[in-house]
Amino acid sequence: MDLTLLCVLAAGLITGFSKFSVGGMGLLILPVLMLAVTGPQALAILVPMYVATDLMAIAMYRRDISWAVLIALLPPALIGVLLGTWLLGSLDTSAFTPMLGGLILAMLALGLWLDHKPAGIMRHPLAANITGLAAGFISMVANAAGPLFSLYLLEQRLSKDAYVSTRAWGFMIINGAKLPMLWTLGLITQDSLRLSLYGLPALVLGASIGYWLLRRLKLSQFKWLIRIMASLAAIKLFAFS
Repeated sequence: MDLTLLCVLAAGLITGFSKFSVGGMGLLILPVLMLAVTGPQALAILVPMYVATDLMAIAMYRRDISWAVLIALLPPALIGVLLGTWLLGSLDTSAFTPMLGGLILAMLALGLWLDHKPAGIMRHPLAANITGLAAGFISMVANAAGPLFSLYLLEQRLSKDAYVSTRAWGFMIINGAKLPMLWTLGLITQDSLRLSLYGLPALVLGASIGYWLLRRLKLSQFKWLIRIMASLAAIKLFAFS
């Protein structure tokens, strides 16, 4: 099997699994795809796949959305997308991979720091603005905002379904905003869209596995699964650079 197609299928599997279970595993998807496709072009393949999984998720989890959380997060997140578009347009490809590794390590450090601080710090209005801005920016330049977004949502005392629903709606809007930006940058092409379509069967399979696993996990387990996946991704990214 062609290496590019194999990497796209693997990325689709992880994408579907991540969206319907622990989240934050998006950090693994880009390194997998970068085995065959350079960083910025890989983003153009991933974002349509992300939108597809977002649509699947909101179709299934549409009754327990925390609109108050989304209203606080989304305006600064969209500003972050615009800032990320500006950076992506001038970013040197050689700097892309180490930048991803640094972002992952920063988010892991944030999570560990929050373990030793009162949980209420992530429920402060300023935290929503900072998290939204950072999530939009990181999502645009690295498709790696999952852990940051998840860490914020985990501290909002949401139910399991509300956590998944709110995360899915948030990223559907953010990823939808990224599509025209990537098109403007010339990254989304007919070839990239065709590769995105090739990943859909694996995406559906991953979503089914993730949905099954979600029902058997506690939210407290999500945090450590996210951190383990992020640690593996950081090691892999630095190995690439």
